[in-house]
Amino acid sequence: MIGKKNSGVRFFMRSYQVYSIENEVAEYYYGRERMFYDLFLQYLCVNGNLKEIIRKQIKYITKPLPVLNIHHLLNQNLIKKSELIWDGRKYRVKGNTLENGVELQVEEQRLLIQAWGNYDSESIFLEALRKYDGRLLAIDIENERFGWIKPIKERKYV
Repeated sequence: MIGKKNSGVRFFMRSYQVYSIENEVAEYYYGRERMFYDLFLQYLCVNGNLKEIIRKQIKYITKPLPVLNIHHLLNQNLIKKSELIWDGRKYRVKGNTLENGVELQVEEQRLLIQAWGNYDSESIFLEALRKYDGRLLAIDIENERFGWIKPIKERKYV
C-alpha cells in the first residue's frame, strides 16, 4: 500500500496486529504460521455467521494481553529513547526524518503497530516485545507478512 505523502515523497505504510497465542496452539502450529494469517484474513473478508464462527476461533487461539506488563516492558526497554512519546493512547517514535516513524497502540486483545518509512522503523518495538515471555504473533495482512516476534525454540531429542 502506498502510504502517506510528504513533500512529494511517497513511502509505504505497514500495519501489524500482534496477538498473544495460546501456548499449546502456538507449539502445534509452529512452522505453519500461514494458517494464522489465512484465518485473520478470512475474518476481514467474510460476513454473517461465518464471521462469528471465525471470531470465536480467533478468541479461542488468542489470549488477552497483560496490558500493565506490556506497558512496563515497553517503558523499561525504551525509557532511554528520547524520541519515545506516550500520549495516553499510543506510543510513538519519530525517526530522524518525517518519512520514518512508528506507533504502537496497546489494546486488551492485541497490539497495533503502524510503521512508515524504512523497514527498521518497527524494529524498536519488536525488539522490546521480544523480551516478553509469551507467544506473540505479528501479522501484516495487507503486505502478507507474518511471524513470531520471538521464534519458538524446537526441542531436540537425543
